[in-house]
Amino acid sequence: MNSYLFYDIETSGLNNAFDQIIQFAAIRTDMLLNEIERINFLVKPRPDVIISPRAIITHQISVSDAMSGICEFEAAVKIHKLINEPGTVSLGYNTIGFDDEFLRFTFHRNLLPPYTHQYHNGCRRMDLFPITIMYWLYRKNALNWPESNGKPSLRLEHLSATNNLTQGNAHDALVDVEATVSLTKRFMKEMEMWNYLSGFFVKSIDRQRMAKLPVAFKLETFEHTSGMMINGEFGTDMLFQAPVLFIGNSIPYSNQTLWLRTDLPELKDTTLDTIPETTRILRKRFGEPGILLPPLERYVRRLDPKRLLESEKNMDWLQRNPEIFLAIIKYHRNFQYPEIPDLDADAALYQMDFMPRKTEALCRQFHLSPIQEKEKLIDQFQISETKALALRILARNYPESLSAAHRKHFMQYMKKVIPPSQENALCDYRGNLRTTPASALAEIKELKKSSDLTNIQLRLLDELEAYIYSNFSEKFLMAL
Repeated sequence: MNSYLFYDIETSGLNNAFDQIIQFAAIRTDMLLNEIERINFLVKPRPDVIISPRAIITHQISVSDAMSGICEFEAAVKIHKLINEPGTVSLGYNTIGFDDEFLRFTFHRNLLPPYTHQYHNGCRRMDLFPITIMYWLYRKNALNWPESNGKPSLRLEHLSATNNLTQGNAHDALVDVEATVSLTKRFMKEMEMWNYLSGFFVKSIDRQRMAKLPVAFKLETFEHTSGMMINGEFGTDMLFQAPVLFIGNSIPYSNQTLWLRTDLPELKDTTLDTIPETTRILRKRFGEPGILLPPLERYVRRLDPKRLLESEKNMDWLQRNPEIFLAIIKYHRNFQYPEIPDLDADAALYQMDFMPRKTEALCRQFHLSPIQEKEKLIDQFQISETKALALRILARNYPESLSAAHRKHFMQYMKKVIPPSQENALCDYRGNLRTTPASALAEIKELKKSSDLTNIQLRLLDELEAYIYSNFSEKFLMAL
């Protein structure tokens, strides 16, 4: 049976490679939004996770409350089963942009298939944020639209408060899930609009719609189609949209279509030496944001006249400068993200090849084996990253099952978690540094200077500070 799984997470921080889920909540409904089940649980912080001070004053889940949750390994297995139930459409508010990446790395870190919920057994994903943008642009009567500081706001907590979508505090995962279900009910009152927008999250439909975009011009034998890209990152000032021109598919990442923004004034200043600085590419996979609309008058007229004029000038310039345009295409089609040497196993998801079948089978055996038997399987993993992850699963969740030799390996990793300086911190696949005890304590000190914090938030920071001193000091490591 097909079903929607509305879900939301609260996390220990913003780094999907190193942080973790602290709360997971979901409501499963049928396709008419009749509730089937609801899920809500806390996840115990891993012994190597330093909770972000900003995260804790936002979701306000205390360290002591979080410590009562289930361990991350058991949470990962539970979430993976929920989101991979056949026929599940998983969705939430900005889930593809944020939450789903956290799930992916959670599954990777716990030796579970990280992508199956996107395509296997009739499963797929949607995202209510771009859908909300489209209703804001083209169905204003669907909601009362909030403002913040004199500007339109599409933040879920503002939408919920303005439209009485649910009761309770924002940034509680279950409250946010209830709000997304209520929001969807409002949108489904315009069922024709809802069905049309849902199609953008079905790969085959999105591909067909993209193929029907009109050809702006032909260069050599390639037809460059054009459209209007709706994307959350553009913000309300740009009405979340920009005119774009199709330049082909990425060569190293063949599932990505590439779209050149044509409204940027610096585009027509591009030379053969300035392509990275003066051109902006948007990468799109079929069935995922952004939403591509044909450049019809009813869509284009919403674009600021200055941006529209800039786009027209740039399109003319591209046609008159085919040598530079071909160089732009070649550069972006061949662009490959640089490989980060010695990338930590937790962060290596996108840098690793897909697992060989033998490794996949060993991962399944690892999951099915009793805890006392898992430890014996660690050294059977031939890939260094998966071996490290298997060891860390036990060290993080069942430390009593580790041998002395494997415990020593984990302590070597923990020394990287507590580096002598922030410059020595582990970095993720984007080059972002892992939160360290020192950086978290410095942030707590800075936050406490603010007069905007409530007494509850101050108590949360005090508890977090004590937790960090107790569990992430050099003295603590020496005791281990």
